[in-house]
Amino acid sequence: MKPIHLSSFSRLLPLFFAALFSFSCAEKGTGSASEPQPPNIVFIFSDDHAFQAISAYEHQLAGFAPTPNIDRIAKNGMRFDRAYVTNSICAPSRATVLTGAHSHVNGHRTNGDIFDGEQITFPKLLRENGYTTALIGKWHLRSKPTGFDHWEILPGQGHYYNPDFISETDTGAVEGYVSDLITDKSLAWLEANKGSGKPFMLMLQHKAPHREWEKGPDHLNLYEDVEFPEPPNLFDDYNNRGTAAKEQDMTIRETMQLDSDLKIWTEENINKGSYNRTYGRMNDTQRAAWDAVYDPIIAEFQEKELKGEELVRWKYQRYMRDYLATIRSVDDNVGRVLDYLKANGLEENTLVVYTSDQGFYLGEHGWFDKRFMYEESFRTPLLMQWPGEIPEASVNSDLVSNLDFAQTFLDVAGVKAPDRMQGRSLLPLMRGKTPESWRDYLYYHYYEFPAVHSVNKHEGITGERYKLIHFYELDEWEMYDLENDPMEMNNVYNHPEYDSIQASMMDRFKRIKRQYGVIHPRN
Repeated sequence: MKPIHLSSFSRLLPLFFAALFSFSCAEKGTGSASEPQPPNIVFIFSDDHAFQAISAYEHQLAGFAPTPNIDRIAKNGMRFDRAYVTNSICAPSRATVLTGAHSHVNGHRTNGDIFDGEQITFPKLLRENGYTTALIGKWHLRSKPTGFDHWEILPGQGHYYNPDFISETDTGAVEGYVSDLITDKSLAWLEANKGSGKPFMLMLQHKAPHREWEKGPDHLNLYEDVEFPEPPNLFDDYNNRGTAAKEQDMTIRETMQLDSDLKIWTEENINKGSYNRTYGRMNDTQRAAWDAVYDPIIAEFQEKELKGEELVRWKYQRYMRDYLATIRSVDDNVGRVLDYLKANGLEENTLVVYTSDQGFYLGEHGWFDKRFMYEESFRTPLLMQWPGEIPEASVNSDLVSNLDFAQTFLDVAGVKAPDRMQGRSLLPLMRGKTPESWRDYLYYHYYEFPAVHSVNKHEGITGERYKLIHFYELDEWEMYDLENDPMEMNNVYNHPEYDSIQASMMDRFKRIKRQYGVIHPRN
């Protein structure tokens, strides 16, 4: 064999290391050093989860009902304190998340509409650009999901116990509790796709804590010995507000049902719809565990014969115990997802988002549910983690919206967003660098009236301090000074001391409607 001279070997060294580096990159599936794989995206979406019920937001409930796993996302990343929705109702919110467009653009104004799956959505664009995509859990858009390699959804609202799931090839009930099952299916999909070499986008969408707040088997006794603090306006009389606040049908006092909502099943209401929807789906083991907790509650309630404010206070406590226990199940399952990502080496290159389709009233104004543009339903929780990109334990106070999610996910994936999308990428904010041109107002529009809870149609804008609302079919205006009146108890519209601010808000209202192409309130 002819010896290799040192000078020849030195010329071969660069080629040798280049080949070695190329092989290493191919093994890792990153393509090249200059083209790292785009981040995975895990979008965890709950239903009706009030920001007040996440302990990372340091609300008065935080010490009574902690959410340690959701809080992990805030600790590892960013908490958004001014996150809102464009339309505080389940299906329209989901349509906005998918399309990055307001309801009047994507066509989904109310829960009764059918989502047009032919339109552009961010999952379709990610899929076209190399992502594998999945949707598991609540869908609620009344059409077949599009843009997903895999989907398993609950029909309609779905059930808490032994729910049905629909997929491309199968439909049937699965035994278990819905929050656990959605997570089981999500983790199974992640495991099955672990070796694909492609980035993934998973939309993990919980049913909980949607009404009727049915506790899971692991949390039936949770909070039964806790007395939750009441909101200061639990007994709001709606003075200094307009017709809409006075004529809604969403009070704990009148609207919240003893049987369907609070599970006080007696001989008079047994075997009715709500009873069958809950108890009728359980197996014998689940019923026995349920009865052991709720039978004594029913007996004690019947013995007390509560009325008036005492009954409202009792209903509020029962509501909180059930609602917050369903959230603990969600929180446990968020922990399972975070643990899986870490154990499988996926944490570093995965953007994890936790949010809800809207906020929810936890007794504020004497209400439950959502729909109004008042803070508790308009504002939603939003927490994100992405190691190396989002600073740990950071807090953002800019005005952001569910309108922004589609463009954000496309941006982090390096995909250009279409002009039809009306939001803005949150990526600069996530990195702690708010652009000087960031928005100073958000637009809102609620369309579903007449309908359940009787909340009148309205639209409006909110800024850092002031909020303007127009109940246009009533031709009534409301304006709130959120700094001086954070609970929105005093409508200051047409108050002389706010004349200049009101004029400015009215002008901005007209301009933002032109910006988003809102031609008329009914369009």
